[in-house]
Amino acid sequence: MLTKNVTIQNTVGLHARPATYFIQKANCFKSSIWIENSDRRANAKSLLGVLSLGIAKGDIISILADGVDEQEAVDALVDLVVKGFND
Repeated sequence: MLTKNVTIQNTVGLHARPATYFIQKANCFKSSIWIENSDRRANAKSLLGVLSLGIAKGDIISILADGVDEQEAVDALVDLVVKGFND
């Protein structure tokens, strides 16, 4: 299992469109992927799960992956967050 922390930089946090981009990217990988905010964890491939975390600008999230492509999955999702969800 691989874990990386990243700070949400975009103004709206991980809501609506950014969450959709995040989930689409997560679904490109075979690994099981989770996202954590504070003490809550959700499946990173589930829109309802990600939105239920209420992730806002400035929040530090953890991205966790377990599987054959875990390194690629975590790196790609961290890169997406760092780049502001391509907005």
